[in-house]
Amino acid sequence: MSEMRLLVSVKNAEEAMAALAGGADVIDAKDPAAGALGAVSLDVLRGIHSTVAGLKPVSAALGDAIDERSIERDARAYALAGASLVKIGFAGVSSRMRVGDLITAAMRGAAHHADVIAVAYADAERARSLDSRLIVEAAVHAGAAGVLLDTADKHGPGLRALMTPAALGAWVTAAHDAGLRVALAGKLSADDLEFVRDAGADIAGVRGAACESERTSQIVPGKVRELRERAHAPLVRH
Repeated sequence: MSEMRLLVSVKNAEEAMAALAGGADVIDAKDPAAGALGAVSLDVLRGIHSTVAGLKPVSAALGDAIDERSIERDARAYALAGASLVKIGFAGVSSRMRVGDLITAAMRGAAHHADVIAVAYADAERARSLDSRLIVEAAVHAGAAGVLLDTADKHGPGLRALMTPAALGAWVTAAHDAGLRVALAGKLSADDLEFVRDAGADIAGVRGAACESERTSQIVPGKVRELRERAHAPLVRH
């Protein structure tokens, strides 16, 4: 298995610089005050992209998809503003066919500029979203590049409390077997990184663990550095 990479969500160019200084592998543009997948403005994304200057991939959260026209428009705009990965969620969507249609629309918008990552929620019932296993099926059928398993409710339990190691490992394996890249997030702490690495994740996504205090405070390079070291630690089979 290849080395797991660390994704750090940042809300502006200043935080992008801090995440780079700490050694983040992927810089993710996200507004933490606007929920699990809060989108930054296009101007903020352009600033982040300029700061990163091609040193690392830039991803961008687009929020939960509402309709095909708007998600296609947003995927195009954010891809052209510098995101090489765009993430879309499906809160309030309970049909696999509907999720597939929304992914397809995002892919039309992103075209050859960015890959689309479909976001499943480990606390799907809180978001009134489709079960995470069905999100994988929809992503495969629509041709998405990957899936992210996150938590919708940032005041509720994190991924580790919601998924057993066996269940998480099975979900990751199913996604990999279908040819998808897999990212895991959801209130992950430094101590949780071994848990997600053992599950086989390609990418571990963090926000709060890299901040000065709670998730809406500032990114701290030293915390990012510690997280990167934990993420890149050799896999030890017990």
